[in-house]
Amino acid sequence: MSAAGTGARGDGTAPGSVGVLGGGRMGAGIAQVFAARGARVAVLESGTGEVEAARERVRTGLARAAERGMLDEEPEDVLARVRFVTSVTELAGDSELVVEAVPERADLKVRLLADAERSVPAGTVLASNTSSLSIAELSTALEDPSRFLGMHFFNPVPVSELVELVVAPHTSDATRDRARAWVRALGKTEVVIRDSPGFATSRLGVTLGLEAVRMLEEGVADAQSIDTAMELGYRHPMGPLRSTDLVGLDVRLAVAEYLSGTLGDRFTPPRLLRDKVDRGELGRKSGQGFYPWS
Repeated sequence: MSAAGTGARGDGTAPGSVGVLGGGRMGAGIAQVFAARGARVAVLESGTGEVEAARERVRTGLARAAERGMLDEEPEDVLARVRFVTSVTELAGDSELVVEAVPERADLKVRLLADAERSVPAGTVLASNTSSLSIAELSTALEDPSRFLGMHFFNPVPVSELVELVVAPHTSDATRDRARAWVRALGKTEVVIRDSPGFATSRLGVTLGLEAVRMLEEGVADAQSIDTAMELGYRHPMGPLRSTDLVGLDVRLAVAEYLSGTLGDRFTPPRLLRDKVDRGELGRKSGQGFYPWS
């Protein structure tokens, strides 16, 4: 298999037991889609308040999925398969997959992945949902990096069709193939990407997003005009500025700073992006980004 490839949907078998490290927007979405396919899921959070917030995210996501006709069961029946824990040692001992989905801090990710490796069987696949950090570098604290890869889901997880599988030099073919089968079991499509800064999607998405911010900063056009130009002119389902609001301006800034440090000045974040993040205008999650969100 070459470094890049796509797969058909719906021809895999979901894992029976999954651990998710982090119950934020992405972690809750990942937990939801695996539970909806019949998996038992344990979601790790840092405390009681965070656990309750994560539970509510999954419950809300399942209710929305039911409204859209995306569930074969009642939402509460799916939620019953999701446990919320505060210690990595509480992950199921028979977990087939553990996905890390905490904020883009390499030190936090490395620590949690190493803790998880010590708590699950030797055959468990470990994955990171990072959107840009090096999979090889995140694997440095693992005893067996052959069972580790990137599984980059997209927001919102339940309705996004793509998962970017990122393979590092030490990732085994068996690990890649198991992850591919699980992605297909979720009804999604995978692309397999060689480990490199920003992978494929973040590198291309950030490039377009940063240039759109620069155009707005320079007064070339307003946000709606820039987005409409890409939506109608290039058939993008969503313009780059609205997409940045959905991803989170803080997330996009963090990825741009990482790519700037690894790939060069072409990824230097515009001042307008930094200013908005400094003001707390983070996009949909804060109520204001390049657009107002009610």
